[in-house]
Amino acid sequence: MNEIFQNSAISEPQNIQLVNTHFIPFIQSISKENNPVSLNNPFHYTPHPLCLEAAEELQSLVLKQAPFNDYFGDASQGFERGKMFGILVVRNKDNQLGYLKAFSGKLDGKNKHEGFVPPIYDSLNPDGFLSKGMKELKVMSERIDALGNTSSSIQLKEERAHFSAQLQDELFEAYHFLNQKKEKKSLKGIFKAANAGYPPTAAGECAAPKLFQYAFENDFEPLAMAEFWWGKSRVGEHFEHGKFYPACEERCRPILGFMLEGII
Repeated sequence: MNEIFQNSAISEPQNIQLVNTHFIPFIQSISKENNPVSLNNPFHYTPHPLCLEAAEELQSLVLKQAPFNDYFGDASQGFERGKMFGILVVRNKDNQLGYLKAFSGKLDGKNKHEGFVPPIYDSLNPDGFLSKGMKELKVMSERIDALGNTSSSIQLKEERAHFSAQLQDELFEAYHFLNQKKEKKSLKGIFKAANAGYPPTAAGECAAPKLFQYAFENDFEPLAMAEFWWGKSRVGEHFEHGKFYPACEERCRPILGFMLEGII
């Protein structure tokens, strides 16, 4: 695991209200000394003070407001689940500083929550090719179970494997990423250009690519980013609650290499 960044002490959080927009302006005025000059390296950084301030607000929201308090469980009894969250400090076209927030993957079975930037590709769209394809795979699996250990079952297993591989390939082509020049490239194209092999599962679902995608789509200037883990670590992993982490190497290195080309 990459180096863990310790969270510095922060003040007692205030009551934070859910917002209806993705761009969240900083309430207090920001001195020039605290204004980020250039984007930090997502793979090696110390969280900027503005990222810490934004993370404090997000952590308060996660802890105290539904549905997140139910999802993560009662903090006094120990967290039941965990999730990586991301913060991106940006400047909008009106020269106003604010931040965006995102979570990795899905949260409580959803990939969209109020106030968080949307996924790059909506894999949960019931009318999308992925949802329809997953239903077809389920039907094929049920037929295989019904056929038992027969020659027809073996042929159908091969057909299912081929269809599953096609579906995965189509999914990787559905993810398209932007850079600051608004150039677009597919997930497969990015990994091929980076000589990074076949994209791993869930590539493009991390918080960092979601944040930069939304920033570039809306002409926001990215200034500082940070990601932190909240809650219980997954089995086989060793994330620490409340700690800041660099972007992951396996999934994010090729993607952010394209998205942030010429910036970092």
